[in-house]
Amino acid sequence: MDSSSGISSNSSGLQNSGSEEDLQLLMDQRKRKRMISNRESARRSRLRKQKHLDDLMAQVAQLRKENHQILTGLNLTTQQYLNFESENSILRAQAAELSHRLQSLNEIVSLLRPGNECSFPAEEPAYGMAEWAGLVNSSWNCTLSQPIMMTAAPADTGFLY
Repeated sequence: MDSSSGISSNSSGLQNSGSEEDLQLLMDQRKRKRMISNRESARRSRLRKQKHLDDLMAQVAQLRKENHQILTGLNLTTQQYLNFESENSILRAQAAELSHRLQSLNEIVSLLRPGNECSFPAEEPAYGMAEWAGLVNSSWNCTLSQPIMMTAAPADTGFLY
C-alpha cells in the first residue's frame, strides 16, 4: 500500500501541476486577449481623437473662409457707404445753392409785383449782379401771377431746375 499510495500521491501531484499549468496557460491567454483588446481600444480611441482633430481643423478653415468673405463684404459696403455719403453731400450742397437761387428769384418777383406795367430799358445794360438787382428794384415793374417754383430735373442730369 505504501508503494501504491506513493504512486497515487505522485500521480495526483502530476495532476495538480498539470491543472496549475492549465490554469496558468488560461490566465496567460486571458491576459494576452485583454492586452490585445486594450491595444485595439487604444487604437480606436486614437483614430477617434484624430478624426475629431481633423474635423475641428476643417471647421477652423471654413470659419476663416467665411470670416474673410464677411470682411470683404463689410469693406465693400463701407466703401459704397462712403461713396454715397460723398455724393449725398454734393447733392445737398447743390440743393442748398439752388434753393438760395430760387429764394433770390422769388424776392425779385415779389419786387416786380406792385401792379404796374413792366417797363424795360431800351438796351440791355451790361451790369453785374448788384447793379442788376438795383435796376430791377428801381425801374422794372411787372405783375407776375405766381412765384417761380423749383422742379425736378430729368433723371439723367442729377441737377434740380
